[in-house]
Amino acid sequence: MTDDAHTTTLDRVRVYPVKALDGVGVDAAALAPGGGLAPDREFALLDADGDYVNGKNERRIHRVRAEFDLDARTVALAAPHDDDAPAPDTFRLDDEGDALAAWVGAFLGYEVRLVDDRPGGYPDDTELAGPTVLATGTLREVASWYDGLDVDSVRRRLRPNLEVASDEAFFEDRLVADRGRRVRVRVGDADLLGVNPCQRCAVPARDPDTGAEYPDFRARFVEKRRATMPAWSGGDRFDHYFRLMTNTVVPAESVGAHLAVGDDVRIVGVEEE
Repeated sequence: MTDDAHTTTLDRVRVYPVKALDGVGVDAAALAPGGGLAPDREFALLDADGDYVNGKNERRIHRVRAEFDLDARTVALAAPHDDDAPAPDTFRLDDEGDALAAWVGAFLGYEVRLVDDRPGGYPDDTELAGPTVLATGTLREVASWYDGLDVDSVRRRLRPNLEVASDEAFFEDRLVADRGRRVRVRVGDADLLGVNPCQRCAVPARDPDTGAEYPDFRARFVEKRRATMPAWSGGDRFDHYFRLMTNTVVPAESVGAHLAVGDDVRIVGVEEE
């Protein structure tokens, strides 16, 4: 039975066409066969060892600004905080990948390559590859924990795909159940299965424009997360407090469906895995 008491709407949809670079807001996105949103993390940058060039591994990537035109399949790159960066340039994603990678490599000072041959893209969690979910109320709460951070800065640090309009802090924790169970949530006409509270890495602690570290970010986060954890967040998947945002999977019957800003978001119920 649908849980009408916990109904909200989808307020923002954001995709990150190149893993680790800026995202772009869209009015709607399709659920791709790999489980994510098209074209979320369709491309990735790798170094010579085959490791991701992302915020976890390369702090300077935060300094690269990327502006995507999804219709034209282009990205404009710039590094406005660095006087010796390559000149801003625009690249076609489908046939100028080598040139795009050369620009990033020139900025970082080592060779990188752009890849796009992994089925389903390059999600952070390959087992839970569905869209990530976070509530606006959560962003406001977390921003209040830190001097000098506003909601948009926290949003850019946490990088959710789907932002629901609930003012209730940690609404997304309602989409997590104990191990062995999943929460079915309906977004418009499509279903997602909420599984895991996302384990956070070093990226949220960094300024999304410069990569500068916010002092004691993790310690403050853990302290406040523990103090403000709602009763509904107490499932056994919360084995530590540096978790925020909900990872999902997409059931087969929802592949191809579109999620659109303004869609109703309704918790349907809890089911066994």
